[in-house]
Amino acid sequence: MFYKICVRKRGKRVNLFTPLDIKNKRLKNRVVLPPLVRFSMVGKDGYVTEGLLEWYKDVAEGGTGLIIVEASCVAEDGKLRDNQIGIWDDSFIEGLSKVANIGKKYDVPMLIQIHHAGFKDEVARVSEEVLDKILDQFVEAFKRAKKAGFDGVEIHGAHTYLISQLNSRLWNIRDDKYGGSFEKRMYFTKTLVERTKELFDDNFILGYRMGGNEPELEDGIAIAKYLENIGVDLIHVSSGVPNPEKKQEVKIDIPKNFPFDWVVYLGVEIKKHVNIPVIGVRNIKSEEQASTLIENGMLDLVAIGRGMIARPNWVEFAKKEYYKRTGKMVK
Repeated sequence: MFYKICVRKRGKRVNLFTPLDIKNKRLKNRVVLPPLVRFSMVGKDGYVTEGLLEWYKDVAEGGTGLIIVEASCVAEDGKLRDNQIGIWDDSFIEGLSKVANIGKKYDVPMLIQIHHAGFKDEVARVSEEVLDKILDQFVEAFKRAKKAGFDGVEIHGAHTYLISQLNSRLWNIRDDKYGGSFEKRMYFTKTLVERTKELFDDNFILGYRMGGNEPELEDGIAIAKYLENIGVDLIHVSSGVPNPEKKQEVKIDIPKNFPFDWVVYLGVEIKKHVNIPVIGVRNIKSEEQASTLIENGMLDLVAIGRGMIARPNWVEFAKKEYYKRTGKMVK
């Protein structure tokens, strides 16, 4: 199986620096800072630090189109590591507001990712009461995110954390409201969206980071279509609970000559099945890679992670690289 990049034939031509509107929020370009958890900048208390504020200031000042603030935990006992920012109590709102204000100062929309680490492959044994409580904690976290002044939230439904565990047909073998059929595996997410729908006006975005392999691409496509149907505004495709038979680093079958990472392939394929914007992520490093994905309609947005750590002004650097490569100047 070989992969052919199909050049966009119809519609307005876009490039990496073309703005994109999501609801009433304008992204000045197609570059996203993904939710990189900066453990070294956060203490065990979970509060925003000056170092963290400086990091987001540098990225916002560097001109990125969208910032997704790192995983903020809905419960103290749901952290992925001790030094992770929290959103489980109103006392976190003050510090988080300082982060959100950076986005406003530099005209960069900011979402904050909402997270619970979960129970790995033991999720089927967790009581309904425990999941009910965590669902309540997610609802309250959404409210705090809006109070703090963010432009939206991103539900963390990837990387084998709680919601990925619930979405997984491998791990979620429950026989109650939280699992069993596809619809029941999506119950947590659907109920969370329903219980918070009044928050999501035209100025508040609902994003979702999903596992595109849950465990196969076909499962990811089904999840993405379901998310669009229940009102998610933006999908961010990453990895989920993998097929245990896939021992190698690449967890799905991809065309031999696909020129990007396998997780990018998940995003490219899922985009073909939904109408809402799709962010692709993983090992997208150069301007030329990012531009290829956007200009050919393969993705709507590209997440630049390690590149942004190395160079917070990655967008300005990319503009220069684009000019060298094409001779076209970008403001």
